[in-house]
Amino acid sequence: MRMNMSAEPADVDLRPLSARSVVLSLLLGMHPPELPVKDLVRLVEPFGIGGSTLRAALSRMTASGDLRRSDDAVYGLSDRLLARQHRQDEAVRPRTRAWHGDWEMLVITTTGRGPAERADLRTRLTALRLAELREGVWLRPANLTRPLPGDVLEIAQSYTARPDRPAHELTAALWPLTTWAATARALLARAAESPLPADRFTLFAAAVRHLLTDPVLPPELLPSDWPGDRLRAAYADYRRELGEPTADVDG
Repeated sequence: MRMNMSAEPADVDLRPLSARSVVLSLLLGMHPPELPVKDLVRLVEPFGIGGSTLRAALSRMTASGDLRRSDDAVYGLSDRLLARQHRQDEAVRPRTRAWHGDWEMLVITTTGRGPAERADLRTRLTALRLAELREGVWLRPANLTRPLPGDVLEIAQSYTARPDRPAHELTAALWPLTTWAATARALLARAAESPLPADRFTLFAAAVRHLLTDPVLPPELLPSDWPGDRLRAAYADYRRELGEPTADVDG
């Protein structure tokens, strides 16, 4: 089974960002991820978001648990979104190690989960850059340094494996690498020709969503001219344009 990459078409049909997405994008790109409301008003103005619209969005986001608000009207990410920021930082700067041919394999050993639980687990394992070979069997080359969450290991058994199938053939079956690369190149091309700040913000939001689906394979298993590192470098340059540390943008 192919990993669900949710890749956009190569022509990159960018969708407008809502007030919520713009606020989260700004905060996810900051360390620490918090801003006074007066700064948020100024920063969202280029997106056509007025003060009343922003304040309504902030109220809804606080009520829903996306944000926390201090007594001095400073808004920051909730604990749940702090965890998301960490995951997204990893997407922009994944930690890798040399690959020596081993594969990481995870076999789900518990049964009885309902459809919602199965869907949530599939989303989590995909976010860990594992791909589903068949029902309940997930794997990837063992070149990442990230640990597997403890609650995942409670319902699955982890192995180190050496599949008989040739590595290039297996990766081609598990990930749509050609489609991913085509979309990344389209994003890079659009970034080079997009001068308007709001357009660039929207474009790099799409770039980070796309980086979240990069399988981060060992270089020896990637097609030639793989654009993953170039897309990460373009995003890092963009954050420097904004005068912010390299982090992330929300979609």
